[in-house]
Amino acid sequence: MNITIYDVAREANVSMATVSRVVNGNPNVKPATRKKVLEVIERLGYRPNAVARGLASKKTTTVGVIIPDISNIFFAELARGIEDIATMYKYNIILSNSDQNEEKELHLLNTMLGKQVDGIVFMGGRITEEHVAEFQRSPVPIVIAGSVEETNQTPSVNIDYYQASIDAVTSLIEKGHKDIGFVSGPFHDTINRSMKLEGYKAALENKGLTYNEDFVFEGDYTYDSGLDAWAKLRELDQKPSAIFVGNDEMALGVVHGAQDEGLNIPEDVEVISFDNTKLALMVRPQLTSVVQPLYDIGAVAMRLLTKLMNQEKIDDQTVVLPHRIEERQSTK
Repeated sequence: MNITIYDVAREANVSMATVSRVVNGNPNVKPATRKKVLEVIERLGYRPNAVARGLASKKTTTVGVIIPDISNIFFAELARGIEDIATMYKYNIILSNSDQNEEKELHLLNTMLGKQVDGIVFMGGRITEEHVAEFQRSPVPIVIAGSVEETNQTPSVNIDYYQASIDAVTSLIEKGHKDIGFVSGPFHDTINRSMKLEGYKAALENKGLTYNEDFVFEGDYTYDSGLDAWAKLRELDQKPSAIFVGNDEMALGVVHGAQDEGLNIPEDVEVISFDNTKLALMVRPQLTSVVQPLYDIGAVAMRLLTKLMNQEKIDDQTVVLPHRIEERQSTK
């Protein structure tokens, strides 16, 4: 039997408005009345209807979160930051996996809006004009986390991927390397094409080194694409002595590919990865990595969304968090 607010009101001999005030924590209820209503709620097993409450208040206290791949540790750590702040501000989360498919991303956006969410946190590799148009049409706030929208029309939280790439490659150059490979994620993603690759090029140029496109390989963020990139790099007549890798999982593939050939990391080849997920600590040697504060990006994105949903003043809708390089055993 579905217990309703009407059943509670009748059993407690109070109005439905009084039950509603008790459920919502309104202080304007006599202690004795509150105690009686709570006892009836407990005895009947009443659970407030979130949809009905949302229709009445115009808010559902629900936030939609769209993630490209929930099995990827990168997005899992971002989601944890979102979840913790959502819980702190008493929001529930609807989590959806988009499989990095643009059509599915746009479908999920409209599905979330159809469920009357109060706001959306969006993560995706490639944000197109169609995405931006949908964001602009949205009746509720949308914040991008760990992804880049080039027009900056949509609130977002990131690090400076361009400068982080410059810093990583420069650190290898300063260790004496002149032939530095770059294993990137997909170039259709803005972060890889316009920021990490350009940062790689800028670091070489800043130090008077020539860019060699033979040293650049496009992966797909997976371990296997790291293995493939290593195999291709080893086929070159002029082989890189250090490699900058666009994420930790591909870096594991590069390291294991080298080790399978009997090479030592970092004595024979130095490796710097990007993201600093838990994977960077699970491989031996542990990976030197660009620290992208994944939990913080998720947490700050959710906090920014709460401000937008509550129409609070914000100083800047584009938030750039600091990065650093964590030196470990994959570099000298």
